[in-house]
Amino acid sequence: MAPALSPEKLSEIHRPTLDQALDAIRTRAYWSPHPEHPKAYGEDGLPGSLGAAEGKAAFDAVLNTRIDLGQPGTDGWTGGEISPYGPKLGVEYPHADPDILLPAMRAAMGSWRAAGPETRALVCLEILSRISGRTHELAHAVMHTSGQAFVMAFQAGGPHAQDRGLEAVAYAYEEQTRTPRTADWSKPQGKRDPLQLHKSFTAAGRGVSLMIGCNTFPTWNGYPGLFASLATGNPVLVKPHPRAVLPLALTVQLAREVLAEAGFDPNLVALATEHPDEGIAKTLAVRPEIKIIDYTGSTAFGGWLEANARQAQVYTEKAGVNTVVLHSTDNYRGMLSNLAFSLSLYSGQMCTTPQNLLIPKDGISTDAGDKPYETVVADIADAVSGLLGDDARANGLLGALVNPDVKARLEAASGLGDVALASRQVTNPDFPDAVVRTPVVVKLDGTEPDDRAAYLSECFGPVSFAVAVESTEAALDLLRRTIREKGAMTVGAYTTSAEVERAIEDVCFDESAQLSLNLTGGVFVNQTAAFSDFHGSGGNPAANAALCDGAFVSNRFRVVEVRRQA
Repeated sequence: MAPALSPEKLSEIHRPTLDQALDAIRTRAYWSPHPEHPKAYGEDGLPGSLGAAEGKAAFDAVLNTRIDLGQPGTDGWTGGEISPYGPKLGVEYPHADPDILLPAMRAAMGSWRAAGPETRALVCLEILSRISGRTHELAHAVMHTSGQAFVMAFQAGGPHAQDRGLEAVAYAYEEQTRTPRTADWSKPQGKRDPLQLHKSFTAAGRGVSLMIGCNTFPTWNGYPGLFASLATGNPVLVKPHPRAVLPLALTVQLAREVLAEAGFDPNLVALATEHPDEGIAKTLAVRPEIKIIDYTGSTAFGGWLEANARQAQVYTEKAGVNTVVLHSTDNYRGMLSNLAFSLSLYSGQMCTTPQNLLIPKDGISTDAGDKPYETVVADIADAVSGLLGDDARANGLLGALVNPDVKARLEAASGLGDVALASRQVTNPDFPDAVVRTPVVVKLDGTEPDDRAAYLSECFGPVSFAVAVESTEAALDLLRRTIREKGAMTVGAYTTSAEVERAIEDVCFDESAQLSLNLTGGVFVNQTAAFSDFHGSGGNPAANAALCDGAFVSNRFRVVEVRRQA
């Protein structure tokens, strides 16, 4: 019986999208096939997609149910997610026996490898298309596991995550097709007959890939590794963060449905959940079947994976200390507004949020006159307060604190120095149990050893340090040291001096950090666009890989050659 999704049908539907994605990663121009606006989905929007009311109903329907994926080796059920907004989700998920599940996944590789790079890519695009149709449902799942406000959960957890997954598929396809499938080889031998061989080249996956999900961005951080591995011929075992299972469980469910409809073993994608305090990530990471690992999370566990999962190719996004250098600006009001938004978005619970603002003690020059350090810090505090002064707007930007550890760091930060902006509690009328807090800004001295210990440590959450430095040269020295020792996912800078701009660029080139200069409009240092911006560089301690480039996909497969006598 022919599969419901034949290669010909998949090509007819998705080959144009794949071609556009390939063009986008080469030109780096803006492009996205996934609409950002919620009204683009539903009866009058994308065909087959759920509208707002349907998506909310679908999310509500899955609460307090059991998601049975039909995986081999299920030996029990797990659950227990509690929304950062308060409600218990009540969803149960299959708990797997890896001794049964992993061999079943490994056995699915043969036909997936034989399908070739194009068919694999097109199947991945069909999975992403199904996910896109369920964006409204997934947005609620992301919101109630990460604490993101709904609009952010919709965009970052939906179309932006899907863009990153598609970007990984495009890179995977391009890297696998650099080598031709076949070649006829002939070497002249003078008067004798030439030596002739027929050669074939097959992109072969390494083995089972383990994707270890994070709590804050389960889909945005999860989809690149998932689709990069799947598109390069590897089965993917998805191990979500125990507080953020639902978005990835729904993703796995859709992936298994598509794989079966396309005639492949659905065990190419499976879910691994854990009982409380079981810690299965460490156990799975060193299994001999696991050949690739994708991880987003703490530096400590990322370092452990790199040191101990020696049988696997490990891709990590860990922690860093993101820095903004303030030297001068020709748009002081725009700079303040941009910084205020960057510090506030999702309560600073992003790996790209600025932490350290390096400001010369003598101040900075602006279009509104010279501004001393104290004035700059006070104005930043006022800009944040103005942005978040209305509770409805504050809830829409801040979301909820994802876990008690973030709240504890926020409360401890006020004891580290003089508080320029105190955090305040915001009430969410729809979710009274949500923990919502505005950012705190603390003044520190760049030359004091005690202060140095604070600003050279990552303080994940809505905490920023206004660090007074002796000069621009001192700021650049501190920037270099911070990136080299602690890593950085992002660097920002404001300057009207071409000389200072070049000096900042040189630091970022030397230390491999992604730089944003003089942002004063609607683009922020903690946001990146798929197909154009690189998320991380892979060249400093914050991450050993970039989302997404050729290096992120090329070592997930090997080219195996077969030579035959012609």
